[in-house]
Amino acid sequence: MAASSPSALALSPTTRVAGSSVLLALRRTPATRLAAVSSGQLRACSWGALRHPRPEPPRPGAACSRAPLLRPRAWLSTSQIASSAFTLGTVAVLPFYTLMIAAPNANVTKRAVESTAPYVALGLLYAYLLYLSWTPDTIRAMFASKYWLPELPGIVRMFASEMTVASAWIHLLAVDLFAARQVYQDGIKNNIETRHSVSLCLLFCPIGIAAHALTKVLAGSTGRPH
Repeated sequence: MAASSPSALALSPTTRVAGSSVLLALRRTPATRLAAVSSGQLRACSWGALRHPRPEPPRPGAACSRAPLLRPRAWLSTSQIASSAFTLGTVAVLPFYTLMIAAPNANVTKRAVESTAPYVALGLLYAYLLYLSWTPDTIRAMFASKYWLPELPGIVRMFASEMTVASAWIHLLAVDLFAARQVYQDGIKNNIETRHSVSLCLLFCPIGIAAHALTKVLAGSTGRPH
């Protein structure tokens, strides 16, 4: 058997180039193939993915998320709801204070003050705002001490929310109006001037009640019906 000659074992230049191309194609990693893509193609692919993201399939057993009931956050923000409720509640009580101060002895004032409509309306508005502002941490913020008593730092954190402040304002409006009503009716019963006391009840309810009590003492009508 004749030995192969060196010329027979040598590869031609064309064969060596073809073999090198095959080896390079086999050794090319995904990172190398990605680098071979032009930057323009990458930008086009990225922009297309952003404009048309592929929806993720629903997970088995996962419940469909729905918007909370009676929470119109789709068209009104939390700040807008709180601001609107604040303004609406304030405007709603002003006519009653105006009647008690400007025309305390008028029949229309007496009928308006005896109505329970403003308290029902303010109560419903307050309940709705309380529902919107309520969180799992509300109770812990209100009763943060080990004795289950309110603490000032917890109340301050709770009132950092606009919705909580709006609900507290509606609460104050309802209580202040009720106190002003009691002062007014007591003044009508005992023929005592109540305009100054009713005016103070609008923003400074405890001072208004104290002013009415002092007025009764000065008028000498304590315990004596008219």
